[in-house]
Amino acid sequence: MSTSNVSGTSPLPRKFIWAGMALGFGLGGFFDGILLHQVLQWHHLLSGVENARLDIRTLILTDGLFHILMYIITCCGLWMLWRARRDVSWLVPDRTMVAFAAAGFGIWHVIDSVLSHWILGIHRVRMDVDNPLFWDLLWFAAFGAAPLILAAYWLKSSPTSGTPILSSPLAIVFATCLAGSAALLPAPQSDTVMVMFRPGLTAGQAVGAIESVDGQILWIDDTQQVWAIKLSEPGRANDLYSRGALLVGNSILPTGCFGWSRPG
Repeated sequence: MSTSNVSGTSPLPRKFIWAGMALGFGLGGFFDGILLHQVLQWHHLLSGVENARLDIRTLILTDGLFHILMYIITCCGLWMLWRARRDVSWLVPDRTMVAFAAAGFGIWHVIDSVLSHWILGIHRVRMDVDNPLFWDLLWFAAFGAAPLILAAYWLKSSPTSGTPILSSPLAIVFATCLAGSAALLPAPQSDTVMVMFRPGLTAGQAVGAIESVDGQILWIDDTQQVWAIKLSEPGRANDLYSRGALLVGNSILPTGCFGWSRPG
C-alpha cells in the first residue's frame, strides 16, 4: 500500500496515516457492534461462551465495554488527526484519507474474523444458523477483504490534485460521531430495552414510568438507576423520556456499565 503524497516526492506523515486507520478501525467496531449486536441482534460479543449465554447482563455489559474500547481508539485517531494539522502546507486528495479509513475498517473485520470467530470462538456472525462458517466467510469478504482492496486501489490511483489535509477528515469525524451516537438508540422492533433514569428519581417513580408504557421489569442495577425492561409495544419506548428517562436503548449505558461493575 503506497504512502507517498500526491506529488510522489515525499511520504505522507505517519500520524496522518495512523489517524485515518484508527478512525476506520473504530468505525468498523461501531458498525459491527451496532448492526450485529443491536439492530440485527445476531450475536453479542460473548455469545459463543457457554456461561455468558446464560446471563444477559454479562452479554450487555461486555458489549458496552467493547463500545468504550472503540471510543478510545476513535479518540486516539482524532488526536493524531489534530496533530497532523501542522502539515497543511501540502495537498492531499479527499480520497486518500478515506482510503486509510477504509483500510482500518477492513483490518478491524479481518482481526475480528480470525481472532474472535475462528481462534477464540467467542462468537460467530450468526449464532442461530446451521452453517455459521458461511456467514463468517461472507462477512470477512464483504467487510474485511473488500475495503482493503478498495483502499489499495484508491491509494494507487490517487489523482494529482487535492484538497487541504483537514477537509477530508471532516466527513470521517462526522461519521464517527454519528456512529457512536447511534449506539444509544433503541433497535427497531426490539421489545427489550435499557433505560437510565435521571438522578433523584425514586424507584417508585421509575416503576410508575415503566408501567405507563406497559413494560415488564427484567432486572435493576444496584443504583436503581439503570433498568432492563420488556415492552409489549416496542414503539412506546421513547415515551419514557417524558417520564424521567435520560437514555433509552439496547446498548449498555456507561453509567449502568460502571454501576454493574461495582462489588455488591
